[in-house]
Amino acid sequence: MIRFEDACGKVGKVVPARLLPGTDLIEGIEAVCEKNEIKHAYVTCFGSFDATGYMYLVPKPEAKVKAGYGDVIKKEGPIEFLNGTGVVCQNNDKYDTHFHATMCDKTGTVFGGHIVKGTTPALTTVDLVVMEITDVKMLRAFDEETALTQFVPTK
Repeated sequence: MIRFEDACGKVGKVVPARLLPGTDLIEGIEAVCEKNEIKHAYVTCFGSFDATGYMYLVPKPEAKVKAGYGDVIKKEGPIEFLNGTGVVCQNNDKYDTHFHATMCDKTGTVFGGHIVKGTTPALTTVDLVVMEITDVKMLRAFDEETALTQFVPTK
C-alpha cells in the first residue's frame, strides 16, 4: 500500500543566512522568513548550540498510532549541531516550523530529534539556507488519522 499527500510547487527565493550567538534556532529561522516575506520554505542548516530542547517518539499505548512525542529533553552545551532540516509552514496564519536536528555533545555522543521552539540558542553560529516554496501552501494541522499535528501540502 502506498499513500501520500502532495502538491507541486516551485522554488522561489533562496536566502542564505547566519543566526548570531544567542538567537533561538526556530525563532531565528522564522524571523529570516518574515523579513524576506516567505511563508512556506524548506530549511537546511548546521552550527553550534549553547543548549537545546528536543523530543523524540516514544511508545504510547493510549495514542491512536501507539506512539507520540515524549517529554522535552534539555541539554546544556556546548553542542555541535551536525545537521538540521525542516519545513516552514503556516498554522492559522502564523509560522509553525517543523524541524529535526542531529547533534553531538562534548564527548561526541550523537543524539537528536524534534527541536522545541524557544529552547535552542546558537552558540557561535547557525549557518542556514532557506528555500522558499511557492505556488503551494505548506500547512500544519490536526490529523484525525494520527491524532497529531501533521504537515499538509496543498495547492
